[in-house]
Amino acid sequence: MGKKTEKEKALAGELYNANDKELVDDREACKKLIRKYNHPDREREELPKILKELLVDDGKTDPPFIEPPFYCDYGYNITYGKNVYMNHNCIILDCNKVTIGDNVMFAPNVAIYAATHPLEAEIRRDMGPELAFPVTIGSDVWIGGNSVILPGVTIGDGAVVGAGSVVTKDVAPYTVVVGNPAHFLKDIPREKEKKPVSKKKADEKKVEEKKAEEAEVTEEAEKEAPKKRTSKKKSSDETEEPEKEAPKKKKPKK
Repeated sequence: MGKKTEKEKALAGELYNANDKELVDDREACKKLIRKYNHPDREREELPKILKELLVDDGKTDPPFIEPPFYCDYGYNITYGKNVYMNHNCIILDCNKVTIGDNVMFAPNVAIYAATHPLEAEIRRDMGPELAFPVTIGSDVWIGGNSVILPGVTIGDGAVVGAGSVVTKDVAPYTVVVGNPAHFLKDIPREKEKKPVSKKKADEKKVEEKKAEEAEVTEEAEKEAPKKRTSKKKSSDETEEPEKEAPKKKKPKK
């Protein structure tokens, strides 16, 4: 196995040199697209095309709707699901993978930092090596304004991050977190999931429905039977010939 590139080290969560030529060139290419995207005279119809160049395009999912200005380091480390919305001035330092699920909303000034630095000052000196860890945002997540998501954090499906929060650790699905550092506030009711019905239960249900239908038909037939008998008798009575009246005697002519 050959020596790792600085990009590979970054994605592996290892110390890497951010001033490596490949990474510097990638950031410069990203900046050009960012400037193009954030240009005040840019027509809105052009924005999705630029995002397809900037972010990971799987060819199936429409790009997110991002209100300019927007900033990121590389772009190619950001993947997204369906119906993603980001309000003004969102920042993503995507030195490692940033994954965003479906139906996610970012309020203004949300920042996702996949990048960080060593704690030891002697390592940081002279623009020393950096670190990066992946960030994952689940589906149906809402992140309030001015919130910061730190490296290595995973936010579960359906979670809400209150405005101004600094998220330093994972957020459980369907919970609300607030504050600095963000802490649990309350649970969110989950949507009722439809449980799959087994074939056996489905067949039993069909049999029950058929029996109920047959019983209903039988009941209706029993109700109709007396009516038919009454109707038949009445009809029979009406067809009997009336008794013939005795002929009247003619009066003799005078």
